[in-house]
Parts: sequence; structure tokens; C-alpha cells
Amino acid sequence: MNVKPFISAALIGSMFFTGAAIAAGGPRNGDGGGRSADTATSEDLTTIEVSDLQFMREEEKLARDVYLTMDQYWGDRTQVFAKIALSEETHTSSVNYLLEKFDVEDPVVNDTIGVFTNEELQALYDELVAKGKNSFIDGLYVGGLIEEKDMIDILAAINQTDERAIILAYSNLLDGSKSHLRAFVDVIEAQGLTYEAQVLDEEEVELILEDESQVED
Repeated sequence: MNVKPFISAALIGSMFFTGAAIAAGGPRNGDGGGRSADTATSEDLTTIEVSDLQFMREEEKLARDVYLTMDQYWGDRTQVFAKIALSEETHTSSVNYLLEKFDVEDPVVNDTIGVFTNEELQALYDELVAKGKNSFIDGLYVGGLIEEKDMIDILAAINQTDERAIILAYSNLLDGSKSHLRAFVDVIEAQGLTYEAQVLDEEEVELILEDESQVED
């Protein structure tokens, strides 16, 4: 997939959609554009769209689970982990709505913190928790890494679907990740440190942090 040329513009340009529009599956044009919410099933989606939805469901759960775990270690220092964990719970539920809408199997068969069906995400969770519990700063940087990685994965998924309801939901997740990254960076900078990009380009992170048009989730 050729996502890189799309990243900078998409990260900076927020898409302003209401929760009601997302829940409704987005507007449908009078010319018949888009797929009917009444007839949408997994058969309407490509294999890649199905795979992306399932991955996104667990990736948002991973963020929630890591932040809940980090709050156990560092909750006496900051409320940022607890606050963003609540947002991530909403995000993973939003993706679950899409799974139900399109009759796609939910990979979250066990909602216990730290338990994942996807082996890659299981290994990532274990790695991030091990790193984040080393120090308060490490925990904050783990948060930044999760949000940067989320943005790359969300943009890739957006680039691989033309289903309006999915694009609306993913765009909301993207706005949330931008907001969450800013929140983690604010706490890091409050410690007298300068945040450095981890998986995104430095220029992209700088533009995100400077963007004042973001929607708070």
C-alpha cells in the first residue's frame, strides 16, 4: 500500500463528523452512492476491509488496556492515562458497532485487559507494558508511540476502503489519536523534556502538535 504521500495532509486536515452521523453510518447521496445500512453485510466488504476492521478493534483495545495498566503504575502522577483509556473504550466500541453492522466476526472473544486474539498485538501489548512500567517518562512515551502507530494504521485502513460508514468512523479515530498525542506530549513537556517523534516523521508530529483545529474527543 502506498500510504506515505497521504499521511501529512490527512493528519493535519481534521474531518468534522458528529457521533450521530457515525452511528447512522453517514449520509447517503440521493444518487444511490454508498451502500445501504439496511443491507450491509460482510459480503459487501473486501477481505482487506474485514481484516482492517478486526485489527482496528483490537488495536483500540490495546490502547485502552495499556493505558489502564499504566494508570495503575503512574495514576498518582497524572490523570492522562485514565482519561484517554475512557476515550479508547469508546473507540473500540465504535469499531465493534461496525463489526456488528457488517456482520463481521469480533476478534475480541475475551475482553480481559491484556488478552488479544491477534498475536502481533499480544506481543506489542506485552512489550509496551514492560517498557512503560520502567519509569513515568517511559510510560508517557509508550502513550505517544501508541498514538503515532494508530495514526499510521488508521490512514492505511482509510486508504483501503470506499465504505462511507467505515471512513467516518476511522476519521473519528484519527482525530482522537491526534488529540491523545497532544495530551501525552503536554505531560512530557511539563517534565521539562522535548518530545521526539517515534514512528511518524518529525515534521508530521510537529504539524499535529501545532494544529489548533483538532476536535477534542
